Amino acid sequence: MEFVGIEKQLFEELMRKFEYFEHRVMEICNRENDRTLHKWMDNQDVCRYLNISPRTLQTLRDNGTLPFSQINHKIFYKPEDVQGIVKKVEDRRKEALYRGRNI
Repeated sequence: MEFVGIEKQLFEELMRKFEYFEHRVMEICNRENDRTLHKWMDNQDVCRYLNISPRTLQTLRDNGTLPFSQINHKIFYKPEDVQGIVKKVEDRRKEALYRGRNI
């Protein structure tokens, strides 16, 4: 283990700069979260909004009907993309009901 000695005044100046840096990073992250991240929908939101099952949602992803983004293992959707497929989902629901099925 190695120790490095610095003057107290230099250490305090470094700490102030680090705290300022930390504060700025948090401000930027919070501003970006407020503008974009809270608008994205997750699987549960989309299933509830479209009144579909998770399996139907998987099919919409698989066949390219609904664009998505994946961060780690969590999937997110832009609200405008979800709203854009409402008519398709309703048409599929009508067709399924006609055939005696559910989606």
